[in-house]
Amino acid sequence: MRSAMQASDAPSGVRRGTFRRVLGFARPHRAKLVVFLLLTVVSAVLAVSTPVLAGRVVDTIVGGRDVSVVVWLAVAIAGIAVVDAGLGLVERWQSSRIGEGLIHDLRRVVYEHVQRMPIAFFTRTRTGALVSRLNNDVIGAQRAFTSTLSGVVTNVIQLGLSLGVMFTLSWQVTALALLLLPVFVLPARRMGSRMADLQREASTLNAGMTTQMTERFSAPGATLVKLFGRPEAETAEFTDRAARVRDIGIRTAMATRWFMTGLTLVSALAQALVYGLGGYLALTGHLAAGTVVSLALLLTRLYSPLTALANARVDVMTALVSFERVFEVLDLKPMIAESDKPREVPDGPVSVEFDDVRFAYPSADKVSLASLESVATLDARGGEEVLHGISFRAEPGQLVALVGSSGAGKSTIASLVPRLYDVDEGAVRLSGVDVRDLSFDSLRGAVGVVTQDGHLFHDTIRANLSYPRPEATEEELWDALRRARLDHMVESLPDGLDTVVGERGYRLSGGERQRLTIARLLLARPRVVILDEATAHLDSESEAAVQVALTEALRGRTALVIAHRLSTVRAADQILVVEQGRVVERGTHTELLAADGRYAELYHTQFDEAPATEPLVV
Repeated sequence: MRSAMQASDAPSGVRRGTFRRVLGFARPHRAKLVVFLLLTVVSAVLAVSTPVLAGRVVDTIVGGRDVSVVVWLAVAIAGIAVVDAGLGLVERWQSSRIGEGLIHDLRRVVYEHVQRMPIAFFTRTRTGALVSRLNNDVIGAQRAFTSTLSGVVTNVIQLGLSLGVMFTLSWQVTALALLLLPVFVLPARRMGSRMADLQREASTLNAGMTTQMTERFSAPGATLVKLFGRPEAETAEFTDRAARVRDIGIRTAMATRWFMTGLTLVSALAQALVYGLGGYLALTGHLAAGTVVSLALLLTRLYSPLTALANARVDVMTALVSFERVFEVLDLKPMIAESDKPREVPDGPVSVEFDDVRFAYPSADKVSLASLESVATLDARGGEEVLHGISFRAEPGQLVALVGSSGAGKSTIASLVPRLYDVDEGAVRLSGVDVRDLSFDSLRGAVGVVTQDGHLFHDTIRANLSYPRPEATEEELWDALRRARLDHMVESLPDGLDTVVGERGYRLSGGERQRLTIARLLLARPRVVILDEATAHLDSESEAAVQVALTEALRGRTALVIAHRLSTVRAADQILVVEQGRVVERGTHTELLAADGRYAELYHTQFDEAPATEPLVV
C-alpha cells in the first residue's frame, strides 16, 4: 500500500503527500471506518475457519468416528456461512455509507472551491472537463474507501491467518507453496504504474468527450450547429473521441486481464504442488488426509488474497490518480479572496470612486489548468495592461455613463466594482472603502449588475427572479415584474411564476429574457447599479418600456451605465469617453458635443445612421 502511494517506480506516479490529503478527507468518517474494519476482521477470521473444519470432517470420516461429530462440524460450517453472509450485508451497507459520504464531501468541497474562482477561470475552462472532475474523478476516488480499502484489510488478515494455520499443519508444504510468491510481487509493481498511466489518459479522454456533449447539447451550441449545417462533422468528431475512449477501455481491460490470468495460473500451479506433495506425505504416513484437504482449501485463502493484494496496487494507483485530479482543482488558489477583517459598505447612498486604476488580465497559469482547457501547455500570453490610470468619481445618486469603441475597456472598468477582477494598481472604492476590504456579502448586497446577455437558469421564473432574495414575498415578486413591464406576460402564462424558462431562458424572447434580469435587479434593491448594454437586445417597443422601468430603478441610486447608443445617456451627470483603456474625454452631453472631440464624432456618426431613442432620465 505504501509503495503504491509513493509510486517511486512509476515515471508518472502520483505526487508525494497525496495519501496524507486523502486521509484528511477520511477523518470525518473515522468512526464508520473503524466499525467497517472490525467487520472485515471478523469476516476474514470466519473465512479461514471453514477450511480447518472441513479438514476435521475428512479426518473424522476416515477415522470412522461418531456420526454426530460430522453432523456438528457440518452445522458449524453452515452457521459460519450464515453469519458470514449476514456480515457481508452489514459490511456492504457500512462501506456504501462511507463511500457515498466521501463522494458528498468531495463534491461539496470542489463545488464550493470552484465558486470562489475568478471569472477568468470560467472564461478559459472547458465546462465538460470541470464537470468530469466532479463526477468521474470523484467516483473513482470514492472506490479507494469502499472496495479497495475493505479488500486490502480483509485480504491482509486472511493472508496472515492462512499462513499461520498452514505452517502449524505442515511447514514443508507451506514453504513449497510460497516459492511462487515472487511471481505475484514483480508484476504487481510494474502493473501499478501502467494502470495509473492508462487511468490518467482515460480520464482526459472522457473529459474531452463530456465537454463536447456539454457544449453541443446546450441551446446556443445546438443552434450554432444547425445554423451552419455541421451535424455530420460534429458526429464524426464525437465518433473519433468516443473511439479513443473505447480503445483506452479495451487496453485497460486487456492489461488487467493479462495480469489476472497470470496470477490465477500461478495460483493453480501452487495448488497442484500442494496436492502433489501433500498427497505424497499423506500416503507415506506423515500427514493426515484431512490435513491435506485443509492445506488445499487454505491455499485458496492464501493465493486469493495475494492475487487481490497484487491487484490492489493497481486499484490504489487508479484511485489516487482520481484523487490527484480532484486535488489539482483544489490546489488552484482563487485570485480574489475576502479580507481577513472584512468591512461593510457604509449605510446610506453609495459613491463609486476609481483612483488611478491600472489593470491587466491575468495570464492562464494563474487562473487555469492545462487539463481543464484540454491543451498540452497553457497559453503564456497575458499580463499586458489594458486599463491605464482610470480615475473618476460617481457621487451618491449620480449616473455616470461609459461610452467608446468596442474593446476600449468599458466592461473591464465595470467588472472591477463587484470584484469580478481585482485592480493591479490604484483602488476602487465604495463610499471611501476599498472594495478589496469589503466582505463579499456586503459588496454583493450593495452592487447590482445587468449585462447585455442576462443569464437565466433552467428553472422557473420564480426561482430565477428570486435568486438574489429567496425570502421575497409574492407581492414583491409581482412588484418587480410590474416595474420591469413583464407582469402581463407572466400572468398570461399557464403556470405563471412557476413556468420553466428553459436553459439560459431560451423559451422566452430576447426582450422578455432581458426584462426578467432587470426585474431580478429591481428585486435585489442594490444601492449601486451597473448596466452593461442592458437594452442591447431589446426591440424599440421593449426598450422604451424598460427605459421607463430603469429610470424608476435608478432614481436615488448611484449608476454606472455602459451604452453603445449614446442617445440613451444624454441625461447622465457625467459621461466618460474610454478609448484604449484611457479616459480621453469627460463631461456632460452638452459639454462634450461643444468640445467637438471623440464623443461628438461618435454621436454624429450614430445619428447619421439611425434615429434617436429616449434618453435615461434620473
